[in-house]
Amino acid sequence: MSVRIRRVYEPPEPADGVRVLVDRLWPRGISKEAARVDEWPKGLTPSNELRRWYHAGEGSYEEFARRYEAELAAPEAAELLSRVQESAAAGPVTLLTAVKQPEGSHAAVLLRLLS
Repeated sequence: MSVRIRRVYEPPEPADGVRVLVDRLWPRGISKEAARVDEWPKGLTPSNELRRWYHAGEGSYEEFARRYEAELAAPEAAELLSRVQESAAAGPVTLLTAVKQPEGSHAAVLLRLLS
């Protein structure tokens, strides 16, 4: 499987394959045409509560990742994760995010689970 993370603000590349936005909120300052998002499974993103908790600096990344993985075990999120895995089995998938440091974000958790 070929799955990678890119910032949504980077220009699309042919090697991106299926472009999946993994943020709950639409990224600021970019149009839908420029982003060229193929899928936006909001149910795969961290809950608002978890996102706010992590951004408030109330816990470590490890704790955030553990809580997020627990959310991903819920039926709706597990089904969406399975769909992305199926897409990745068929060809390249790029997880798109607006975060400045994707390696310390929910996108990194998804990448680990999909790899």
